[in-house]
Amino acid sequence: MDPGKISQLKAFVQLCESKPSVLQDPSLRFFRNYLEKLEAKLPPSAYGKSESPKVNQVEESDEDVPELEEQYGTSKSRSAAFSEDSGTDEESEVELDNSDVVEPDNEPPQKMGDPSLEVTEEMRDNAQIAKGKAMEAMTDGDLETAISLFTEAVLANPSSAILYANRASVYVKMKKPNAAIRDAEAAIKINPDSARGYKWRGQAHAMLGHWEDAAKDLHLASKLDYDEEIAAILKKVEPNVHKLEEHRRKYQQRRKEREEKKAARKKAKEHYESKQHAEAGSGQGSHGTPSGGFPGGFPFGGSSGGSPGAMPGGFPGGMGGMPDISKILSDPEMLAAFKDPEVMAALQDVMKNPANLAKHQANPKIAPLLAKMMSKFSG
Repeated sequence: MDPGKISQLKAFVQLCESKPSVLQDPSLRFFRNYLEKLEAKLPPSAYGKSESPKVNQVEESDEDVPELEEQYGTSKSRSAAFSEDSGTDEESEVELDNSDVVEPDNEPPQKMGDPSLEVTEEMRDNAQIAKGKAMEAMTDGDLETAISLFTEAVLANPSSAILYANRASVYVKMKKPNAAIRDAEAAIKINPDSARGYKWRGQAHAMLGHWEDAAKDLHLASKLDYDEEIAAILKKVEPNVHKLEEHRRKYQQRRKEREEKKAARKKAKEHYESKQHAEAGSGQGSHGTPSGGFPGGFPFGGSSGGSPGAMPGGFPGGMGGMPDISKILSDPEMLAAFKDPEVMAALQDVMKNPANLAKHQANPKIAPLLAKMMSKFSG
């Protein structure tokens, strides 16, 4: 190739790398299309405002199942027709609103109360005092102090679901969703109808991007004790849940269709191979010429290409021995007759009982063929 042209090409490629927007030029559309066919990853600046990047997806072929050998060409093409799918079952990304999702907190678990502890009146009073101070700290925005005081309260009265739920609410404000979930679950364990327990666990799940778990908890909390804060959170959670459900539905539908096509191809392959095996066993040639026998069996008892076989009742007219099969097979009229079910039935009837020859003499279609065949017998 001309070195000068190679230098120009190299310069053009460098220009595309440094300024992809040149590919927006309609005169260079062919080159951009070529890059897309090679599955090159082009930046958004390579496309105009009214254009969008093409996403190359490997999709399963939607071709109909082949109609056996009418659809199959060479053995190579048949192998390709029956090859397994190259697609995968991996789910694609779903575009969700994760603007409020936070990094999970991986700190050691917070102190929990001893559920087997026998709580006295004095302990309950101390827990209430600590709770009051914790609420004041929350109002002042001192969340660390609030956590410390709620911890003092749950240690004094570990049988109180509301204390765990309140501490969970503080952990949510501190963006520590895992700690909030632990406290919320403790509250729910003590009181399965704890609306606040479900509320804060639901909000913590939302902060972690566990949209379906969040929706489940928030709906249950709203059912137990509706408040506007739960409704506001659900407005952010439910759109993501709907997207996930729709994505899952489409994915399962695509997978079902893929499995049905695979099963249909397998069935077609088995049918084709079974037919090929049957044809090989019967010696059926590629052009349909009988080489191992005639439909319904060869009318003379033995094989068409081997030694003569015995015939029930003998040959018509008392003829003995086997005729020269080569003379019969070389006679086009006789070959055609052997393909006629009516003629074959008459021949086999006569072979079983030569006396039945008389009842076919009046049939203008059968009588001449019988006469011709007897002439073959006589040589």
